[in-house]
Amino acid sequence: MSSARSIYLINPAADFPTYYGAEVYAGRGYQRAAFLADLVVPTLAAMVPPDWHVELCDEHLEEVNWDTPCEYVGLTGKVSQWGRTVAIADRFRERGKTVLIGGPHASLSPERVRPHCDILVRDEIELIVDELFADLANRQWKEEYVGGRPDLAHTPVPRWDLYRKYNHRVLTATLQTARGCPFECEFCDVIQYVGRKQRHKPIDRIVEELQVIHDNGYRSVLLADDNTTANKRWCKEMLAAVRDWNLADGRRKISFSTQISIDAAMDDELLSLAASAGMTHVFIGVETPNEESLEITRKRQNLPQHLRNPHQEHPTLVDQIHRFYAHGIGVTAGMICGFDGDRTDIFERQFEFAMQGLFPVATLSALAAPHATPLNARLAKAGRLVTGHEVPGHPWTSNTVPKLMSRDELTEGIRWLANRLYHPQHFGERLVGYIEKLRFSPEAVEHSRTRHEAIRTVDRDTLSLIADIPRLDAESQKMWDRVTKALPSNPPARVPVLEALIRYQQLRYMYEQGRFWDEVTEASATAPFGAT
Repeated sequence: MSSARSIYLINPAADFPTYYGAEVYAGRGYQRAAFLADLVVPTLAAMVPPDWHVELCDEHLEEVNWDTPCEYVGLTGKVSQWGRTVAIADRFRERGKTVLIGGPHASLSPERVRPHCDILVRDEIELIVDELFADLANRQWKEEYVGGRPDLAHTPVPRWDLYRKYNHRVLTATLQTARGCPFECEFCDVIQYVGRKQRHKPIDRIVEELQVIHDNGYRSVLLADDNTTANKRWCKEMLAAVRDWNLADGRRKISFSTQISIDAAMDDELLSLAASAGMTHVFIGVETPNEESLEITRKRQNLPQHLRNPHQEHPTLVDQIHRFYAHGIGVTAGMICGFDGDRTDIFERQFEFAMQGLFPVATLSALAAPHATPLNARLAKAGRLVTGHEVPGHPWTSNTVPKLMSRDELTEGIRWLANRLYHPQHFGERLVGYIEKLRFSPEAVEHSRTRHEAIRTVDRDTLSLIADIPRLDAESQKMWDRVTKALPSNPPARVPVLEALIRYQQLRYMYEQGRFWDEVTEASATAPFGAT
């Protein structure tokens, strides 16, 4: 296959275990698996002309085929994949392949990517894909192609048929309904890449994609959007259509998770629609209970409502999180330390906030200033960037110099917070509170009793990994006993509890690999910040 009409599309592995990866499977002795299906390579495959030969590789699930006969090799990814992207690109170029690199990191840091590829693709590809593949077919390609921000009606249904070889090792499929976010959080690079004007995929196309995903065997879907509820009117229309499709045969066929803002908590109609459509879990970038930090970093949508309207009383952040539980929707919270308003007391404040919020899992990180963000520009001007320091997405790594503490204090504070939050005693306490707070609709309760389909190997291994938790240490055994004793009081909570427990395994593995995890003892549960 020496034809120019062949391409090998690769999703490189992350450089290090992350919250949403699944390195824990291989790391704990199981076959490779992934929490989430990659959305990018099957979407790109759907853009390849029909007379081309296309092959896919998700490196989280299989080795790269260095002997591929394809003439072109396409790589895409985030900054957390950059080290592996470079290694793959350089090796294929040494073997005479023509290498294309695109994606968020290539778009936001083109000067870093350009030396490692023959063709650089920046921004979103839909508007330039015809030109690109025509040039590749004629072997008259340019060194750089720059896309734009297309109408998502131009985005094809992903080639899940090509990705199907991985189905038995992937827990959750992914579907994008929109791009962009109207908010202006200064540390976020999403709006630099896809813009603040949110663009929505046609709702009938979303339903079409869901049917394809269902036909390919998935029963769990992440709506991989930057902020699914940013436009609440559109979101309600979309959820109503998804609900109608999902319940058409009298049973919930697919469960959903997504990323939203905390302001959705006050819209009961939206939460009810989400629950009836099958939404069981959301990620919320809560970031911090420090109101000064939220104001500084322009995360104003998270500020307590009374600061925007002093004449009204409104629920606290904790109350708003609990409102999701009242609709049977679990929460994972994003938590960041190191904002300009943060002093060393922030770590204990974050711990208390998490314990009150009862979210079992939080994505904990130090504040980082990604390239092209307003925060990066502001800190560079102030001389508060650590130059030449990559931001790989680890919770203990930052390229910023904090304002009110040292970098060492930030690192040690996050280490203390991670070990305190995920000490089995505290994790178990939140999980039991979570079980008590979750309330489910009659439809959700009925679905929990529905006979499930044949179990896949990834499901068996996931259950085995969860069952291994009591063997981690004596305190984990106590936590396990406490949680399993509480669960019968709320049987529909079984699935969200299992999801939290597999995340716990991943977090423990990630922290262990980063040498960020301390020995677990009964006494370590109460070790104060700063104790040696």
